Amino acid sequence: MKLITFIYKDSKQRVGVVCRDDKTVTDLTDEFYDMNNLISSCNLGELKKYQKDSDDILLSEIKLLAPIPEPKQDIICLGINYSEHAEESARFKKEKFDGKREYPVYFSKRVNEALADNETAHCLNADEKIDYEAELGVIISKTCRNVSAGNSRDYVFGYTIINDLSARTLQQKHKQWYYGKSFDSSCPMGPWIVTADEFSYPPKLKIESRVNSEVRQSSNTEKMIFNIDYIIEDLSRSMTLKSATIISTGTPAGAGMGFEPPKFLKDGDKVECEIENIGILTTYISK
Repeated sequence: MKLITFIYKDSKQRVGVVCRDDKTVTDLTDEFYDMNNLISSCNLGELKKYQKDSDDILLSEIKLLAPIPEPKQDIICLGINYSEHAEESARFKKEKFDGKREYPVYFSKRVNEALADNETAHCLNADEKIDYEAELGVIISKTCRNVSAGNSRDYVFGYTIINDLSARTLQQKHKQWYYGKSFDSSCPMGPWIVTADEFSYPPKLKIESRVNSEVRQSSNTEKMIFNIDYIIEDLSRSMTLKSATIISTGTPAGAGMGFEPPKFLKDGDKVECEIENIGILTTYISK
């Protein structure tokens, strides 16, 4: 199922499910007041009763918002979770990478409001070196602690696409990632959440980014250094993961900083992040 947050004919934020025809939408706002509430209120089996073959609201007539426009907490992010990206990151920072990654690198990303598909990121005023990062977003289904790797699948609600826009100058200045990852409009997300039951587990999905139609990143989520099982077990060992927590699982090689010379984003650029069986998240870049 594709679950969406949207606006239809008024300014009211609504939550719904895309019908099986992929052309119409069922409005679930009378049942759930937002996506956070939907995720915490029912399991995937219960959600199936809401999906119809077709309905009255045309998908083409709504305005999509990010599936979780206002996350309840900062997004948990994995840094350098693909080996090739670790190499290009070290090269950009003029550091050595020995090919080993014994422990994951976690950081958080503050998101006051996530950008929707086809929206513009007004971000070039934050930094002249804005970079793109296509990432698989994992949505936690129910609040959990001390989850074993073997049971982690039971706590995955679904998946979305995240473009972890990054201010490279700020990252280098501050010697950490929080500030350089948390500027306004730094988190395009969407276009929807696809529920976990639509995928084999762990999902092995092609992941790609394009800037003005030029392919920049092309990999597969099975190449993560630390997979979803490991991440959920590791994090939940020391912290409670609440329902609707968003985990952004890292980006493959091909970010702008990895090129010689670097290819950072410019005013007017169009960035497309695509993940197999989820969709395409498009973002426009502006001052």
